[in-house]
Amino acid sequence: MPQVVPIFTRSALEGRGFDIGEYSYGVPTVRWWGEKASLKIGRFCSISDGVEIFLGGNHRSDWITTYPFSAIAHWPEAENILGHPATRGDVIIGNDVWIASHAMIHSGVRIGDGAVIGAGSVVRRDVPPYALVAGNPAETVRLRFSEREVATLLKIRWWDWEEERIRETLPFLLSGNISLFFDACGIPKEFVS
Repeated sequence: MPQVVPIFTRSALEGRGFDIGEYSYGVPTVRWWGEKASLKIGRFCSISDGVEIFLGGNHRSDWITTYPFSAIAHWPEAENILGHPATRGDVIIGNDVWIASHAMIHSGVRIGDGAVIGAGSVVRRDVPPYALVAGNPAETVRLRFSEREVATLLKIRWWDWEEERIRETLPFLLSGNISLFFDACGIPKEFVS
């Protein structure tokens, strides 16, 4: 299979003040309107085309009008009325996360390590580590591994390893056999099962 040269997210979003981990690839559209929210993306994430990440832009449905007068220069009288547009907080995406095409991630969301976000999903709530979520709103379909296996993977934290160790372990990382991967990491079977 021919290999491709990806666009790494860190270089694509450079200079915007975001915290982007090494080896993550793909270029999400990040939308924000001056809200004080930040974006953190871990290492080894795969971000497909059409992904949108909202750091704010929420309209105030609890106010009389949803129109953002204070954010539009035509209305200087509203400039000092704070709270619009609104954010629910930072977006934090863990390590080894796959976000499939055209997913939307809303502000204030934390996506756990190893999670998979299905195509077209609208993520408004936190996603547990190693969960597969899909839909609008995104709901957990299943965990990718058993709870004990997930706990072990979160302790191993392979994404923090030196590149040489990752290279040595690639035959096990690129496999569906989690027992062999744990063996390669020196994890006793009784520790996991």
